[in-house]
Amino acid sequence: MARLKSITQKDQVPAEYHNVYDAVTKSRGGVHGPFSMAMHCPPIAAHLEGLGGYVRFQGKLDHRVRVLAAMTVAREFDCLYVWGAQTGSARKQNVPESTITAIREKHSRGLPPEDAQIVDFTRDLIHKHRASDEVMAALLKRFGEFQLVELTVTIGYYTLLTMTANPTELEPSAGMEVLKF
Repeated sequence: MARLKSITQKDQVPAEYHNVYDAVTKSRGGVHGPFSMAMHCPPIAAHLEGLGGYVRFQGKLDHRVRVLAAMTVAREFDCLYVWGAQTGSARKQNVPESTITAIREKHSRGLPPEDAQIVDFTRDLIHKHRASDEVMAALLKRFGEFQLVELTVTIGYYTLLTMTANPTELEPSAGMEVLKF
């Protein structure tokens, strides 16, 4: 059970922040997941909504690449909610079960090279806090500067969501895959 009460209704938010609630609802169809925790501090939720709206819905980065990065972040931080949400999204993007399993088991063996590149880069940023010159050159060649920045910010955004979900012990919604560790 979450450590904070989930804010999912407009009347749970002070009137001065109803515009934030409305913006989150408009972009996501409701207030749920990490946003139900972030709404305890509506100005933060407003910034998350803007960044997340771009990362998730407006960016140029391929959705499959985004979901690989997001799943890897979720797994590396053992985030139940983000993992559950992202595995569902991955399946919609036709990410093979073998890739989902490899990320769940924290390895890259057997992944297509393009997928392994994203998973390994994400893990490097999380654990080493940087990437090698070779990795950056390969990613720059593959994505160009614009999408390379999108990728790194996507990793940061999902890290931020895990840092919201984990300490509040936000659990996956019904029907989401449950991460076991």
